[in-house]
Amino acid sequence: MVIRLLLADDQALVRGALAALLDLERDMQVVAQVGRGDEVLEAVRTSSPDVCLLDIEMPGRDGIGVLEELRQLGMPTRCLVVTTFGRPGYLRRAMDAGASGFVVKDTPAPELAEAVRRVHAGVRVVDPALATESLLGGPNPLTEREREALRAALDGSPVQVIAGRLYLSPGTVRNYLSSAIGKTGTTTRVEAARFAEDRGWL
Repeated sequence: MVIRLLLADDQALVRGALAALLDLERDMQVVAQVGRGDEVLEAVRTSSPDVCLLDIEMPGRDGIGVLEELRQLGMPTRCLVVTTFGRPGYLRRAMDAGASGFVVKDTPAPELAEAVRRVHAGVRVVDPALATESLLGGPNPLTEREREALRAALDGSPVQVIAGRLYLSPGTVRNYLSSAIGKTGTTTRVEAARFAEDRGWL
């Protein structure tokens, strides 16, 4: 039985390398490739892959959003997240959103192929070092509103501007940012935003 694969990664070189490596496996065939998150659903519909190898950070839609969309639509394709960003928060969010596996891009080719086979067989596969780090790091302490405020604060925008973007009052935004600063143990909103981003909480 041949495992049909969809590759979703915005870096053409990475996609090409993955396709070349996986096509060497006798039991695998790359049937589609896309470079944007908002192209994944259509590719799943038209090529019916068994397993989608999915990056997290892509234009159009990030991998977490893609996972949630596929799950909501009841698509049978299983997803293995293959990402440069080995952040524990990403791991937890990806698995919560419906990923069947999570590995980093420097995983050796034989291990990646085996991860694809295991995901296809219905087994959950997680990079062991990341799994340990995720457990030690604990859950994401930020609320959805705090995450929104921090995402808007990443570029150093003043509170008034953030409030306008989020359609909230400046006082409400200050409250969310203050709470997030306290939870991250930082001193400024930009520090808090970068701290949370580094952990994959945003």
